[in-house]
Amino acid sequence: MRETSASTDETRTGPGRSSRSSGAERRDRLALASAGVPFRLKVALVWAGIFGALGFFFWLAAFDNAWILDRVDFIAKGLTFTIGMALGGIILAMVLALIGALGRLSRNPIAFGLSGFYTSFFRGTPLIVQLFLFYLALPQIVSNLTTKFEFLPPGLDDLFTRTSFEIGILVLGLNYGAYMTEIFRAGIQSVSHGQAEAADALGMTYPQKMKRVVLPQAFRVIIPPTGNEFIAMMKDTALVSFLGVALAQAEIFRRAQLAGTREAHPLEALITAAALYWALTAIFTFFQARLERKVGKGYVRGGDTGGRRTRIISLSGQGGQGGDLPLDIDEDVPGPEMPAQGH
Repeated sequence: MRETSASTDETRTGPGRSSRSSGAERRDRLALASAGVPFRLKVALVWAGIFGALGFFFWLAAFDNAWILDRVDFIAKGLTFTIGMALGGIILAMVLALIGALGRLSRNPIAFGLSGFYTSFFRGTPLIVQLFLFYLALPQIVSNLTTKFEFLPPGLDDLFTRTSFEIGILVLGLNYGAYMTEIFRAGIQSVSHGQAEAADALGMTYPQKMKRVVLPQAFRVIIPPTGNEFIAMMKDTALVSFLGVALAQAEIFRRAQLAGTREAHPLEALITAAALYWALTAIFTFFQARLERKVGKGYVRGGDTGGRRTRIISLSGQGGQGGDLPLDIDEDVPGPEMPAQGH
């Protein structure tokens, strides 16, 4: 009876075990076949599948492709103002971030307090609110001040009445500068204290120490997140359109909004704007990656052998047995010179 039950159990478990083993074998064969395919080719196939799916849904939505092709030039003319606004804003943001970071690291209570208030206010309020405050409220406040205080010049309110493009540069710079203050502060603090102490030992003043020793090393840490902030700022330029930008200074989103509303093609206009923003982001991401590699030369750890080649050396054991072992030998850079013997 025991033998009969054992054979019955084997009969029951046999097919299950064989199916599991065959499934594992199939997975192993698939993994082995996949290992021979380059990684970049796999990624390209994934992207091709994604674009294929997007193209299918695009076809199902039945968008007016003729209208998109006809109006893409009109919408793309806003690229000049989008890039110009972002460039002006990121330059202002970098200057403010450097000043704010030095203030946050300062032991002067006035500098520390001002930088703390600046970062707290502009990081604690929405960007769209800041845009309306500077565009609408600031001229009115200055006008009330000139009315109340007669010693102020009468045309001061005109000085603070700016176009939407100028307000966009100013507010984007102020807002992103507050966030980048912490980036600059972290970059400055990443420099070893021994570097600053060595500069002090050489008799350098504080500006000389920051200019010649600390900041050149800090920018290696600062540049990558600054590039990300610039890319994000280009997309945030679309918020300036809510201020009522004139067509002559309209960026991508404003032009898409005007064209889509006037000709009753809002979805096609928004898709065109999204594609332009996406292409713009891809281009600047590519250049940012190249800049990071250039700035990070000499600091990259691991993965980069700096042009070194691996030589295969055959090490034979006793009786001719042994194998070829890869040894990491730098063939381009000579070894250290040995000191000469004697005097």
